[in-house]
Amino acid sequence: MTSVGQPSPIVPGAPPDEVLPRKFGKYTLMRKLATGGMAELYLAIHRSISGFEKLVVIKQILPRFTADADFVQMFMDEARIAATLSHPNIIQIFDVGAVGDRYFIAMEFIHGEDVRSIVRAMVAKQMREFPLEHALAIAIGICAGLDYAHTRKGFAGEDLHIVHRDISPQNILVTFTGDVKLVDFGIAKAALKNRGEGGSGKGDEGQLRGKFPYMSPEQCRGLPLDHRSDIFSLGIILFELTTGRRLFRGKSEVDTIRRIVEDPYPLPTKVRPGYPPALEPIVMRALARERDARYSSARELQADLERFVRDERVPVSSIALSNFMHDLFADKLAAQRQAMAEGKQLADVIASESDGEEIRFDDVADTAATGRTAGPRSTTRSMVVVQPKRSRAGLWIGLAALCAALAGGGLWFAFGRGAGKPAAAADAAPPPAPDVVAAAPEV
Repeated sequence: MTSVGQPSPIVPGAPPDEVLPRKFGKYTLMRKLATGGMAELYLAIHRSISGFEKLVVIKQILPRFTADADFVQMFMDEARIAATLSHPNIIQIFDVGAVGDRYFIAMEFIHGEDVRSIVRAMVAKQMREFPLEHALAIAIGICAGLDYAHTRKGFAGEDLHIVHRDISPQNILVTFTGDVKLVDFGIAKAALKNRGEGGSGKGDEGQLRGKFPYMSPEQCRGLPLDHRSDIFSLGIILFELTTGRRLFRGKSEVDTIRRIVEDPYPLPTKVRPGYPPALEPIVMRALARERDARYSSARELQADLERFVRDERVPVSSIALSNFMHDLFADKLAAQRQAMAEGKQLADVIASESDGEEIRFDDVADTAATGRTAGPRSTTRSMVVVQPKRSRAGLWIGLAALCAALAGGGLWFAFGRGAGKPAAAADAAPPPAPDVVAAAPEV
């Protein structure tokens, strides 16, 4: 690995933009954090006069897409949406611009881990319990951030109708100070895109965007979305965190979509013995298939979760969540402290750490969860963490067929159901026992 703070070795013929650290406008790119299908993330430093220094994350369009006007506009739409938001539970955008032909977004650096990484660390330490108080702290924080985004108004006082559309474990970060942050508005949708204010102006109904196991039924069908789609997605995460079971995991993404749209799904109390009875109706209302049967707002869901916390005396606390994170990542934090004690800057320390590979967590065994009790009643307060195994064979052929069926309104025919009504809002039937799963298995 390249030594801390030193440029990467120059490979003969390597383009200059592969050498790190390197200048990028007023920023210094320290390390590539991730590369996606259309963009890449860098840890960067903004240095200015009088010793000013700030860690940021730079999101940058991949070179091969810089000439794609539609994609550049979509990227700028993301920046425009995210830049309107300023809330403790939402990642902050600092800057938007271009260096040469490379468009970028500069955003808040968060010293923490996403829920997927938390699960990975739990697996490595053979920890099998996700305390209920931390699951609820995460859900309550995301509710607060979502309600702010959903109700955000423009400068003229008009509703922006922002919908995130990708609420998933890897887009939820927990900081080492116990804060919860919602990130990645890359596929978010807002009214400003269609108001002739520089937005793309192109609708995308009929397109599947997001992570399949965390999509709402209307999202799977390619229908127009409102804020209640995000509430359903958060309901999935809440179900999985509090039961330790995957709610929608098919043999393929096509099968996953089918399960979301038409299959009955179980009551949490049927999935996990000892599940808090008062929490079940909250989770199931968030998961109602019919939008009108769901919570009307994230704020309403947050209020019910906070009422449950009070009534059940669940010790939700940012300090407790911070302590949990420090215990879970003790080795990593100790290494950072040691490096800083040796005179290295935090930016250099983080830049020297491994990127971390994407890990998928799927089921390998049905193992009972145990946990702490809150108040006078004994209840299961944990989730089960398991190791990964995954196959994606035949995905895209089936998905193409599914998308064609969705676009043509032939969903039930495509699934062999013939004529019939969709499942009820909260189909609580006792299907075969669901798989034991982790909280953040998908990418």
